[in-house]
Amino acid sequence: MEIIKTFIKGIKGNNDLAQWILLFSIILLLFLTARIVRMILGRLSIRRIRAKSPVSASFLHAISRSVTFILLALGVWIGIKIIDVPAEYEEVINLISNIIITLSVGYFAYYLADIPGVWFEVIISKSEKSLNQMFVPVIRKSLRVLIVIFTLLQIIQMLSNKPITTIIAGLGIGGLAVALASQDTIKHFIGSFVIAGDHPFEIGDRIVIDGHDGNVESIGLRSTRIRTLNGHMVSIPNGELANRTILNIGQRPYIKREMNIGITYDTTPEKIQKALDIVKELLDNHEGMNEEFPPRVYFNDLKSDSLNIFVLYWYHPPEYWNYMEFSEKVNMQIIERFNKEGIEFAFPTQTVHVKQDI
Repeated sequence: MEIIKTFIKGIKGNNDLAQWILLFSIILLLFLTARIVRMILGRLSIRRIRAKSPVSASFLHAISRSVTFILLALGVWIGIKIIDVPAEYEEVINLISNIIITLSVGYFAYYLADIPGVWFEVIISKSEKSLNQMFVPVIRKSLRVLIVIFTLLQIIQMLSNKPITTIIAGLGIGGLAVALASQDTIKHFIGSFVIAGDHPFEIGDRIVIDGHDGNVESIGLRSTRIRTLNGHMVSIPNGELANRTILNIGQRPYIKREMNIGITYDTTPEKIQKALDIVKELLDNHEGMNEEFPPRVYFNDLKSDSLNIFVLYWYHPPEYWNYMEFSEKVNMQIIERFNKEGIEFAFPTQTVHVKQDI
């Protein structure tokens, strides 16, 4: 506390009122300028998005997000040049100023990391080839991690007054210990690139893994998040995800339905044929039918309690709720037509024969 009091007293003694007014005026002016610039750039960014220029919009957004911090850091640097600092504290004040400037530049670069991801998304949208969208969040997050690391290394260099190469070399043993302690983290980080390269699913796809059924919401550097159908969020480490069997429901080309219609054993061959004709008629050129996948209807089995009619059809495209509505309509029509023709549905029964001794 004595050091701080001495420092403040020294500054007060070395500077007059005009210098302090000038310092606070500069900082206030830069702050107001930053707010105005941020507002203008924000509007320009929205216009660039509407003009379908996402890369330039992302650049303007990065500037608008960091301009306040940058200009305030500039104000601190200018303020140090204006006021007279006691000689014994000048080195420390300059160091603090340089750290603030470094943080502001790192802050700006952190938001600039969005630009490669946006640029990659533009390439994906224009390319006829199937490029992997999952690389976008991985690239963005990897760049941000590198920017944070380099910013911290630069600050450490300022504090220690040593070259970065010396600092990195000094971290050798400590880095080895950290690497051994974070093997799982590294495994999951590599797993994110394996997933992006192998492309087993995309963001938004519905997948099933280890009993979890839901839509992929995000792919991070360490884990992938899945929103299950009952609303729960499940995070699965990428290292484990890359080695699991994944059922991708979202990329199925159609929905296949298999159904068995059981009719009673007292049904005559003519009515059996009539039942087959009814089902074939209902599914003839049906909704969602692809010519390469025509429906299949067969009298295929003599079960213990029924005569079985096997029905198989495919619904395109794989829109689940449309498929459910169509299946409901087919079921209702089968019941109506069978009842009209006097064809009875079978249900599990058991006949018991009692033998009596006379």
